[in-house]
Amino acid sequence: MTLAATVSLSADDARRIALRAQGFLGAPDRRGGVRGVLRHLGAVQLDTISVLARSHELIPYARLGAVGRTAVEEAYWSDRHAFEYWSHAACILPIEEWPHFAFRRRIKRAHGYRWHKMKDKEASCRLVLDRLRAEGPLTSTELGGAKNGGPWWDWSETKIAVEWLLDAGDVVVTERRGWKRVYDLPGRAVPDALLHDDLDDRECLRRLVALAGQSLGVGTRADIADYHRLKGEQVDSVIADSGLVPVEVEGWAKPAWADPAALATVPRGRHRTTLLSPFDSLVWDRPRTERIFGFAHRLEAYVPKPQRIHGYFAMPLLAGGRLQGRVDPAREGSTLVARQLSLTTPKAARPMAEALREAAQWVGCDTVRVERAGSPEEAAAVTAELAAL
Repeated sequence: MTLAATVSLSADDARRIALRAQGFLGAPDRRGGVRGVLRHLGAVQLDTISVLARSHELIPYARLGAVGRTAVEEAYWSDRHAFEYWSHAACILPIEEWPHFAFRRRIKRAHGYRWHKMKDKEASCRLVLDRLRAEGPLTSTELGGAKNGGPWWDWSETKIAVEWLLDAGDVVVTERRGWKRVYDLPGRAVPDALLHDDLDDRECLRRLVALAGQSLGVGTRADIADYHRLKGEQVDSVIADSGLVPVEVEGWAKPAWADPAALATVPRGRHRTTLLSPFDSLVWDRPRTERIFGFAHRLEAYVPKPQRIHGYFAMPLLAGGRLQGRVDPAREGSTLVARQLSLTTPKAARPMAEALREAAQWVGCDTVRVERAGSPEEAAAVTAELAAL
């Protein structure tokens, strides 16, 4: 790694910096635990799909190992530690970042609605807020029902109102209960020192760009924008004041910026061997993943089954600091089933077996079975390694 007037990084430098920034290189911060992972990443994406576990549970597991799933939920949703809002997608965010999303709340308010429109906006919102004031935190079901009885997008007036209030910041979510959002008033859920929208758009953007740079270690304009789903021009407007420094990365066609702290020391330490959620922030940006790891990945959950190549919820295998395969897992009783797996190299059979065994134990399975693989040789190799563990 060369530190000079213009910093130049090799492709391997950039890969190791990204791995360390995302918590996959070096000793894991077990003292910080799940909350430390959330603060380190700045955002943990939520998603409805649950295979081994829901994605927000898989994120700390991938970095810390077999953290109890109940402990994961409690770490996120207790002590006013975090809130849910729109970042990369619907994400769990550290509560101290509440003021920095004021710019997005202002955008939502100016737009006036998300995609549903209310029949009587004033009355519907007033009803929701009055119920929350009188009864405390409530789910949409407790508020009167989330749907009108039709498809999932056929929301009730109450659901439309409470989601609009969430967008605008008049309601906050600091808990999920049985996967349902629990809505509360910001005055009860957000600490007093943080409960304000005083920061102007520029300061909000500067903070989020800086956070993205720290969480990525090194990234292009597009990488940095994608982390909290900013626009390219928003990044451009504050990048010079963000504290990030321009760098050149071998093989990258676009300019990049890095966190100075990431450049201060050479990334060293133990690499994690683990399966990754497709929504993990190490791989959620597909072009970046391909650029850094030479690994093209696509979530096929929403692809018709006959057209799937790697499976419904294919999880990349991270081993030795590289993406060395993928597996589509499922559970059948106490058996973890690798419905389909593939390896980028025959040497990945051992780490795939180790990752499958660890994941099985984490979710309470005592056996692992390989159902299909990219080739008979891959299936046989991983099965043999599982038997040897």
